[in-house]
Formats: sequence, structure tokens, C-alpha cells
Amino acid sequence: MTAFERKTVLVDGLLTSYLEAGQGDPVILLHGGEFGVSAELGWERNIAALARHHRVLAPDMLGFGGTAKVIDFNDGRGMRIRHIARFCAEMGVDSAHFVGNSMGAVNLFVDTTSDSPRLPVRSMVTICGGGEIQPNEFSAALYDYDATLEGMRRIVGALFYSPAYPADEAYVQRRYQSSIAPGAWEALAAARFRRPGLEPPPLPSSRRAYDRIAVPTLVVEGGGDKLLPPGWAAEIAGQIRGARSAVVADAGHCPQIEQADIVNELLLEFLAEHKVASG
Repeated sequence: MTAFERKTVLVDGLLTSYLEAGQGDPVILLHGGEFGVSAELGWERNIAALARHHRVLAPDMLGFGGTAKVIDFNDGRGMRIRHIARFCAEMGVDSAHFVGNSMGAVNLFVDTTSDSPRLPVRSMVTICGGGEIQPNEFSAALYDYDATLEGMRRIVGALFYSPAYPADEAYVQRRYQSSIAPGAWEALAAARFRRPGLEPPPLPSSRRAYDRIAVPTLVVEGGGDKLLPPGWAAEIAGQIRGARSAVVADAGHCPQIEQADIVNELLLEFLAEHKVASG
């Protein structure tokens, strides 16, 4: 297996941690947005497979992992997108394949459907980010995290189809420790602060101008996702010219972890179709 290196770079003065492996046509991996996630936790089962054919860059987004714990109360999502765009520039990447999971996938959709996209997207794969988050006990586990071990177990239970993950004490503990690193809980919880008396904000909507997307796109759904409704991936892919969708069976909200071999095969096949020779 190809090992990845953990590195840091200053992006507009903000310390940014990232993983790097391989050489060639670049792939940028954008992790999800749940408490305790990081580039390593989100992509550790995929980097080696991708790095055999690509230069892989997996940054910790703002507020996560080893990256600066900052929040923009006016445009938190936009700030993260701009930060990744600047990260790409610092890395000398002016065109890349992008793969996003959950929040990372939503950020890709938000940017590529905007009036002025900022990310240098040549092709993209969105994994479990795009449908309407369902108001249920599982989304409540993600949004109402209380920084306890049992709270993290509920998050892990919401993310995965298999009950083996929340029963895995070492895995839950690993995500828990990541979630309580200095500033980690505060950076994510702050985005959900609201003044007393205000109604809670609605869950994010998936309605966007998908017809604006002009790059090859693959939309991936977890067949056992507890957070998104069945069929959302095909519905969105149908609104994007030339896009395809795929459903990964026996996988929840993080198929790239739960069914890594299947997802790696999907990714490599898709990337090979749209690869540009290096040099």
C-alpha cells in the first residue's frame, strides 16, 4: 500500500493540514462535516488505491483535524470553499478531479452550481452529499452532539449501515478524541449558534441549478444511508448533463469507508475515463 504523508501549509495565514500521496493527475478529497471527522478518518481506506495512479491531496477543511479552527458566521460554507480554492493554488493545482463525501460533496455542488465557481474542478464524484437530510434521530445525533463518548457513538451509528461500527470501541474512541481536540468542538458547534428567541434554521436544501454543472459527474448513494432518502442520487444526476449515479449496497453515509473496495473501484474507473496525462 502507498503510505500518505501528513503535511502543513499556510493558506492566507491559516495553518492547513493535509495528506499527500502519489504522483500524476491530481485528485482532491474533501471529507464530511460531522464532529470528529478529518481527512485521515474520511479517506484513509481510499488514498493508497488512488495514489497508485494519481497525486492525491486530502486537506483538513477549516475547523477540522489539524487545520485552523475558525468560523465565518456570515458565510461559513463559502469560506471553506474559498479556502480549498486557495489551498489548490498553493499546491500548484489549476485543474483536478474532486471527490467529496457528505459536506465535502455538498460544497462541490454549491460551488459548481454557483454564478462564479472557484474550485478548479475538471471532474467530480459526490458521495452522499446532495439529497435532503431527513429530520430523524440520526440527523439529530449529528447536529446535537454534546462532546461525550456516547454522543459520538450515536454519530457513528448514524453514519454507518453496519452496527459493527458503533460497537467498535477503538473506532468510536478515535473519532471521539478527534472531536474534542482543542477548538474542534467549538468550531463546529459555533456554526449552529443562534440568538435566543430565533427559530432553529432549516436543514440544508438540495435544490440547486444542477444544469449549470459542465464537468463529468458521478453521484454516489449509500444503499443503507440513514440520513438521506432512497433514490436521491439518480434524481440529482438526472439534472446534470452526462452525469451518472451509483448505489453502493450495504453502506450508510460513508460508503468510501464502509465499502472501500467497491468505492475505490468506482473511483478508479471514473477517473480513468477522464484522466489527463501528466507532463
